[in-house]
Amino acid sequence: MTPAAQQALRRTMELHSHSTRFAFACNASNKIIEPIQSRCAIIRYKKLSNTDVITKVLSIMKAEGILDEADPSKNAYTEDGLEAILYLAEGDLRHAINTLQATYVGYRFVSADNVFKVCDQPHPVLIENILVSAIQRRNITEAHAEMSRLLHRGYAPADLLATFFRVAQHNVKLYRTELQQVEVLKAIGETTMRMAEGVSSALQLAGMLARIIEVADPAAA
Repeated sequence: MTPAAQQALRRTMELHSHSTRFAFACNASNKIIEPIQSRCAIIRYKKLSNTDVITKVLSIMKAEGILDEADPSKNAYTEDGLEAILYLAEGDLRHAINTLQATYVGYRFVSADNVFKVCDQPHPVLIENILVSAIQRRNITEAHAEMSRLLHRGYAPADLLATFFRVAQHNVKLYRTELQQVEVLKAIGETTMRMAEGVSSALQLAGMLARIIEVADPAAA
């Protein structure tokens, strides 16, 4: 909802506040204009656990015929497809349901590759390979070549950075020490900040890889 539409809604709320109560659901309350926020009691909910999300997703899959408990051979999904949905949803059930629907409608089969194609997100394995080249092999040429391939395939730098952060945060096997992981995450965070300020994306991504290789130096650990 645009700020202009919210201003119009604000007037409606003022006219009917004596007889009507309004409820808003949003992922980012800071995008709601102040006049509306001041008229609301803000209640914040934590993200759902993966168990809660997968339970609901499986129930939908059963109802839609994607999951057939009586005849598993008719199942139109893979376990890695479900893991990909959970990975992208990050506790957002609405996102998980939308991803499930879009993948099944588009491909009639829910696999990890299909999920990432539908969401137009770089596959975490590709990002992990770049980090392995940078952190463990300390090979800037190899890491930068893989990064360039992803950019040429049309992935947005912001999406690449988001996946970099997730992989770097959760895959602890990439690092020798916890301090090394912290420094890598710091490099990714600084790059995100610079790109948000409008600095050249490709140059900043290359600089991020160089910084990651620098902190991966055993002498610096």
